[in-house]
Amino acid sequence: MADALHIPDGFLWGGATADFQCEGGFGEGGRGLLTRDFETDGNQEQPRQITLKMPDGSRTSVNSSFFMCEPFPEGAVPTIYDDCYYPSHQAVDFYHHRREDIDYMAEMGYGVYRFSITWSRIFPLGDEEKPNEEGLEFYEDVVDYLLSKNIQPLITICHDEVPAYLAEKYNGWEDRHVIDCYLKLCRALFERIGSKCKYWLTFNEINAIAGYIATGSPKTDPQTHYTCIHNMFLASAKAVVLGHEMMPGSMFGTMYALSEVYPATCNPDDVFRRMQFRHMSQFFSDVMAQGYYPYYAQDIFRNLGVDQAAFMQESDAEVLAAGPLDYVTFSYYRSAIIHADTELKRLGGDMNNPYLKNSDWGWPIDPVGLRYVMNEVYDRYRKPIFIVENGLGAYDKIEEDGTIDDQYRIDYLRDHLREMAKAICIDGVDCLGYTMWGCFDLVSLSTGEMAKRYGFVYVDMDDKGNGTLERRKKKSFDWFQRVCATNGDSLWQD
Repeated sequence: MADALHIPDGFLWGGATADFQCEGGFGEGGRGLLTRDFETDGNQEQPRQITLKMPDGSRTSVNSSFFMCEPFPEGAVPTIYDDCYYPSHQAVDFYHHRREDIDYMAEMGYGVYRFSITWSRIFPLGDEEKPNEEGLEFYEDVVDYLLSKNIQPLITICHDEVPAYLAEKYNGWEDRHVIDCYLKLCRALFERIGSKCKYWLTFNEINAIAGYIATGSPKTDPQTHYTCIHNMFLASAKAVVLGHEMMPGSMFGTMYALSEVYPATCNPDDVFRRMQFRHMSQFFSDVMAQGYYPYYAQDIFRNLGVDQAAFMQESDAEVLAAGPLDYVTFSYYRSAIIHADTELKRLGGDMNNPYLKNSDWGWPIDPVGLRYVMNEVYDRYRKPIFIVENGLGAYDKIEEDGTIDDQYRIDYLRDHLREMAKAICIDGVDCLGYTMWGCFDLVSLSTGEMAKRYGFVYVDMDDKGNGTLERRKKKSFDWFQRVCATNGDSLWQD
């Protein structure tokens, strides 16, 4: 079996993180405020919140969880309060532990590390003429140290956040001026580290983002949302053109949340609803990978009451066509099922699949779904793909002898990686690499917890940021080290 399913040489194994979930360094090195910095912690019962100050001085908050972003009350201003815990401020302090963390990656045998840029570390307000030198020095140091360990950087330019000043002054991506600010960020990065970095992602999970945190707009109505998204489409296309001009041979993608959805039954109504539901996410990758709006966009906009003419200018079609993506990347964690009466939206669905077991956080564990998505994406675009997020959030326990036996994570990853190998070696999918989420433990995006751990390396920190931040290996560390060393052959030897 191992010989028959030998993954081609050159495949990139590694891990992935997001700046606001791991970096920390709040207020250091000239870093400015981000929209993420107003977001509190939470848990499975209590969604994360954005803390707000009302015009009369009173205090309120709105739900900022991944699927239920709320609009701001009129006149409300995001505010940081001393009695709240804001996980992005410290995260797990990669800012000060970066070399230690990269050393762990090198020991595991990583060939690639996907990380994201804190926009406000390069342009604290987002609107400056010149970038912040300390911010550029930080990321250059990260890139140089990675390369010294033979690890390629895979850089996400914008990961679900906006400098708070751009949100306050322009309502973020509602205003086309932010496109120019984004391109200024791109140019600064390309000039400073572009010659050292081949792989870039313009945005993260653009089909999943919503609300103030990711778009900078305090409004969440469909018209505003798709106005913001259209401007991000334009920014991405222009960044691709600029990157190709400044860095010949560079490759640009964008990341999408594409965990699989199935029709609940073979009832044609369920099957058709699944197609409509999938279009809600594929719309984003279709525009960016193909360079034009798909035919079914009119149906989506009609159902949502969106007027495309209100944000589409005459020259935009030419801009989109000039900058399609070179490769398509996605996250995959779980699957869901769709019924004929399932509400049409970008993400969601029923996660009660009787054929699958669930994780500690109620996510169905579906390895075969990964193979399905790989085929689905590659068949649709015929461009290389890259799996840039996949992993298991679970409760990890330190045993009395100091070890962490996360065999459940090994089982999850082994089963998913075997299906990945089948997609590559049997189905013929062109897959550049795999980056597991998230190298070392970090703050959960959906709940803001540390209890929901993903990493191969344990970080001593609790849900409120208390702890030594000491790093220690889990059982899965040695397991993945062997996977990297054998280019996946060991997956069939366990």
